[in-house]
Amino acid sequence: MQAENKTTMIVAKTLEEFIQARESLQHQESIGFVPTMGALHQGHISLVEHSVAKCKHTIVSIFVNPTQFNNPQDLATYPRTLEADCALLEASGVDIAFAPRVIDIYPTPDERVFNLGGLDTYGEGPRRPGHFNGVAQVVTRLFDIVKPHFAFFGEKDFQQVAIIKYFVKDLNYQLEIVQCPTLREEDGLAKSSRNTLLTPAQREAAPHIYKCLKKAVEYSQTMTPAQVIEAVTKDINSNVELETEYIELVDADMLKPVSSWDDAEKIQLWCAVYARPVRLIDNIKIK
Repeated sequence: MQAENKTTMIVAKTLEEFIQARESLQHQESIGFVPTMGALHQGHISLVEHSVAKCKHTIVSIFVNPTQFNNPQDLATYPRTLEADCALLEASGVDIAFAPRVIDIYPTPDERVFNLGGLDTYGEGPRRPGHFNGVAQVVTRLFDIVKPHFAFFGEKDFQQVAIIKYFVKDLNYQLEIVQCPTLREEDGLAKSSRNTLLTPAQREAAPHIYKCLKKAVEYSQTMTPAQVIEAVTKDINSNVELETEYIELVDADMLKPVSSWDDAEKIQLWCAVYARPVRLIDNIKIK
């Protein structure tokens, strides 16, 4: 359904308001869901557009989830722009914007520990202890409340999407996870809410990350995985504004590091880079 044919978007700020709004939708019609933490940009809107194109109704949540932040300062400084976010969502054809309170999502402390299939062993997992369990807590809670048929996630968070797909299957959720391509600025920087926190010098430097990742694809033709990691790390760190936290080459399905190009049929390079204090992540398909 095209955005211009939509009725006025409902903004639900409590669980009770959302339940009432959700019940107004036809139960037999497809519902797409885009969970976000707000501070929306075109990357989020591209997910919304995928949902609007595929589903009869689209619901977007805006909730800065405290259980997935291992750094309290990161939680405190995460941008919050609800009014602007809702304007963007209404213009994009969203039916319901769900901006709940913490008590709506966690009426009691969530102490659930999820089986993530070991997919959090590498990458962001050891660098952000508890992060993916927090993601599983909030996403399952939102799925239980929203009851979507499809949920849309961006490939920029490659590891997160793989983990969500895993526990959706493990917990037998009757919905489809739709993985959408990373949206980038014209200069190649992956769109992210954190980009607004960069200084002008850091913003000018940040596209260097993706340029280096594209070079990794070329390097893979003549170098070993270890040599590629060494070369890309050196390339990124050659910019004084940037500091590599990690670069890994992993099996794109099992998310385990590879030491040879023959170790996996599909290989992804992922990284985290500091433009201090801002932390940026990105990834690219190697094969």
